[in-house]
Amino acid sequence: MIVVNGVRAPIERITQGDQPTGAPAAPTGTGFPEADAAAFASQFALAYLNYDAAKPDDRAERLKPFLPVGADTQFGWDGVGRMSAGNFQLSGIEVSDAQNAVVTLFAQSGAQRWKLSVPVYYSEGKFVVSGQPGLMPAGGPANLPQLPQADHDDTAENELRPQLENFFKAYAAGDPTQLQRYVIQGETLDGFDGKVTLAELKSVSAPPGGATREITAVVKWTFAQGAAPSPAATSGDQAGGTGALDQAYRLTVVKQGGNWYVKDIRGGTRTVE
Repeated sequence: MIVVNGVRAPIERITQGDQPTGAPAAPTGTGFPEADAAAFASQFALAYLNYDAAKPDDRAERLKPFLPVGADTQFGWDGVGRMSAGNFQLSGIEVSDAQNAVVTLFAQSGAQRWKLSVPVYYSEGKFVVSGQPGLMPAGGPANLPQLPQADHDDTAENELRPQLENFFKAYAAGDPTQLQRYVIQGETLDGFDGKVTLAELKSVSAPPGGATREITAVVKWTFAQGAAPSPAATSGDQAGGTGALDQAYRLTVVKQGGNWYVKDIRGGTRTVE
């Protein structure tokens, strides 16, 4: 029996476009409604993987719309313990024919990620769970190899730091006039309109090169009050603060007249060592 604590999450919208390249290929021309089956299986999983021994009837009631007539109302649960899962995402669909398929979902319960395979049957616009689901481990994080030591241009990094500090302050504020002072002529960038504030420019990394370079920068944003609400936060509680997050960016910068100007900004690539 699995007894875990987790946070229930709303079902993420699932469409056929979510199916990864490595998912099992469905036979062509079956007419099986894959997107609807994925949504059905995800709703079922929310009822199936959430239970509490103090309220067994609640789970049985939630499962009714998914189970065949005469099925065990708890569908295999022995009525002991508690489990909470959410964050369901489609992994793949294995279609057998126009009426039968197995939908596999990712789910999360606390710190544990799972895969749940759900057999479903389709007829006349309706679905039913046609067999016991199969719970499988989703695997841990991949082993990330260490990056080779990158070359740095210390002079350029020292020149860029004050320019980028001012740029990120303006980027956070979203004032077009201020922001344009740090952006190369002819380019326009949209800022955050005060939704974040620059707490710190943590690092700047510039490779050797010419007047145009792609650099990386890591900043710490503090969120404006109300920009990152927490449902569990209470006034006077540490959880009630907005907190701060480190964020990584790639920037194309151009040196003109002794100053560096930003040409574009994108999310960072690999930075975890």
